[in-house]
Amino acid sequence: MNIIITGLMIPFIGTAAGSACVFFLKNDLKTNVQKALTGFAAGVMVAASIWSLIIPAIDQSANKGNFAFLPAFIGFWLGILFLLLLDHIIPHLHVSEDHAEGPVSQLTRTAMLVLAVTLHNIPEGMAVGVVYAGLMSGSANITAGGALALAIGIAIQNFPEGAIISMPLYSEGRNKPKSFILGVLSGAVEPVFGGLTVILASFIVPAMPYLLSFAAGAMLYVVVEELVPEMSEGEHSHWGVVAFAIGFSLMMALDVALG
Repeated sequence: MNIIITGLMIPFIGTAAGSACVFFLKNDLKTNVQKALTGFAAGVMVAASIWSLIIPAIDQSANKGNFAFLPAFIGFWLGILFLLLLDHIIPHLHVSEDHAEGPVSQLTRTAMLVLAVTLHNIPEGMAVGVVYAGLMSGSANITAGGALALAIGIAIQNFPEGAIISMPLYSEGRNKPKSFILGVLSGAVEPVFGGLTVILASFIVPAMPYLLSFAAGAMLYVVVEELVPEMSEGEHSHWGVVAFAIGFSLMMALDVALG
């Protein structure tokens, strides 16, 4: 049980560490740095979705022969549609201040910023929860090293995410402790949703391939909908592309080496 609790908390610690950058950096993050951090996060999430989620989901359905892909296919689309639904129900930061009509209050801007990252963190928490549920059940082709690799990978991508929240909030005039706390709170949903997923998944072990691919679909939705546009817009998009490649290769290496 301790290994599961530790695994669920690792991504949250990554967010908290990134949010703590507000105490050490004087200015807001430069555009190129933000593009690189966003691209890195996207690369980590894509690699984690493939090696830690989709491939294990297919491996667990090997007894279905030529249709071994089917549970992963169905779960993947359920994850996509779930995030699509959340995307329409929960307002978040699709529109920047530059494109907003009229003045936006600081309270609204802060709420939207925190809610945007919080929405990102829900599928990440579920992904870690599903993998650790599979490890706990012993019926899934998941090793402790593979589960740890996913948790570390998400923590790595949460570090810049925490900084991207706390630094802009501080530059808008909020004090450092409040900016830090808001950044940390954006990651609090991860251990919560991860823990709930562990509890639920433990009762429906036969659905594990669907749950793993569901988490992958949800994570990839976030990458394509949010992270890729952010890293590609404007000039010098190559910063994001190179960082994406670094994040992807690092997560791939972690998963294979630890798994």
